[in-house]
Amino acid sequence: MGKEKTHISIVIIRHVDSGKSTTIGHLIYKCSGTDKRTIKKFYKEAAEMKKGSFKYSWIWDKLKAERKRGITTDIAPWKFETSKCYVTNIDGPNTLSKSGHRDFIKHHEALNEALPGDHVGFNVKNMSVCSAGIEMNQIVGLGISTQRATFITWNKKTGNHFHNFISWQDLRAIELVKSWNSSLIMKLIHSSCRMLHFFTRSKRFLAASLFTFTTQHVSLRLAWILQNLVEVQKAIEEENCCFGTIDTWLLHKLTKGSEFATDFSNASTTGLFDPYEMCWSSFITSLLSIPLSLLPPVRDTSFNFGSVDEEIFGVPIPIMALVADQQAAMFGECCFQMGDVKLTMGTGTFLDINTGSNPQQNVGGFYPLIGWKIGQEVVCIAEGNAGDTGTAIKWAQQLDLFTDAAETEKMARSLEDSEGVYFVPCFSGLQAPLNDPCACASFMGLKPSTSKYHLVRAILESIAFRNKQLYEVMQKEIHIPVTKIRADGGVCKNSFVMQMTSDLINEKIDRPVHLDMSCLGAASLAGLAVGFWTDKEELKKLRQSEMVFKPQKKWQEYEMSMENWVKAVKRSMNWYNKT
Repeated sequence: MGKEKTHISIVIIRHVDSGKSTTIGHLIYKCSGTDKRTIKKFYKEAAEMKKGSFKYSWIWDKLKAERKRGITTDIAPWKFETSKCYVTNIDGPNTLSKSGHRDFIKHHEALNEALPGDHVGFNVKNMSVCSAGIEMNQIVGLGISTQRATFITWNKKTGNHFHNFISWQDLRAIELVKSWNSSLIMKLIHSSCRMLHFFTRSKRFLAASLFTFTTQHVSLRLAWILQNLVEVQKAIEEENCCFGTIDTWLLHKLTKGSEFATDFSNASTTGLFDPYEMCWSSFITSLLSIPLSLLPPVRDTSFNFGSVDEEIFGVPIPIMALVADQQAAMFGECCFQMGDVKLTMGTGTFLDINTGSNPQQNVGGFYPLIGWKIGQEVVCIAEGNAGDTGTAIKWAQQLDLFTDAAETEKMARSLEDSEGVYFVPCFSGLQAPLNDPCACASFMGLKPSTSKYHLVRAILESIAFRNKQLYEVMQKEIHIPVTKIRADGGVCKNSFVMQMTSDLINEKIDRPVHLDMSCLGAASLAGLAVGFWTDKEELKKLRQSEMVFKPQKKWQEYEMSMENWVKAVKRSMNWYNKT
């Protein structure tokens, strides 16, 4: 699982008495759950923190090594907690300014695990709302943005979970994936779809003829759970089992079990949803023997999902939006028109393009998702991703190649080039277009003269090269003209990476003032639902551009370097095939 974090963003919207301004307080916490005594200690530590940067520490190195050997890794809520609290002020419907930030991480070595998300209400109340300086009765709605394709199952009657959150990077189902992909059934499906494609020339059938299961989607990881956990099997027989991604689990806990639902953006990332029919796929679920009764009803993204139980906040607060993090960022970036592109560079890289009201099936690694559904409006996106972006930078920091990530830009610019050193960023395998889970991260071209500056530049260059790869696949497979490209995520603060990416793809890239677009997207969706904003035109005034990167060099100046980098990538592939 490496440094993978379960991402949850809860956004609170409130009106003040004057009606001229609002405040959004939101909490992002990763893999949370612990006892009240420890929580109080966290609050005290957080309150004593002063402004500035806080160093991160992680306990996942051992798990990452185990993951490469195929050992199962799930997110145990008691193992560690990462919390980040932002407060963002909106001065009227058109102006947004950040006013506060707290960040802390704690490791837990407890012998007993706590319920996932057991202290959701406490954290939001004590960190987000208090930081925002508001009263509970001023809050008019919540919007929740979460990491996708991480799931849990629980007892319908008691609400107790059967296992920990299972991350989208979990490999426990890898043998099941291999078995299915080499099965006679899959061969029959492929041959049937090839025949249908021959007669219809439908790209959907062509894609189906090449379809293979992966561990990233929920489908076979859930199938593994159903096959291997006796508790879950018994609960299903008794019709007493619920399944949910993080958004569904949060909704269930915040409403004290009275609500059970998800939205289209989260459902579409599970591998169990049919974006063409806009419902759970009866074909996939029956193929994998997954009961449809396990799955939550699918609602609009901007929708009244019920209210937070009064015991949590002291007042009932309506939950007005559920949205997956990348789709939330797309909405926050105001990528509302067909051809609008979002480039998120955080822990990983996610390149998304708005494909309009119809899913765009392709065969090169981009997959069709639902961006959001609001009433009759359905917006589809196509997405490709690279698994290791921020993780590569964090890894280099842990090796003491630099103290602060902000130093890397200056280090890279101090050299003319990386002196033939190339880095392959694939701690969690390679995604589109190569799709090799057995690839290894590596440096190539090292010499006695190689310094840490060359290593840092090679790492940053590799991020830009991966961006170029993804963009080329998108252009080849998605035949929609690009209208604009907007970036977000922590790594886009690095102007070296941004400029090199702009040069490589020969396009302008717009970097916003505020980089946490998943939060803004969740707030925007909730705000539309409660009527704070009347339409998406008003939302466009919220997003402020900090800098637009324009191509400064021609592609030919990078061509040789990228060819050598591609050679390095190919030599890193299939490294773990024998393990």
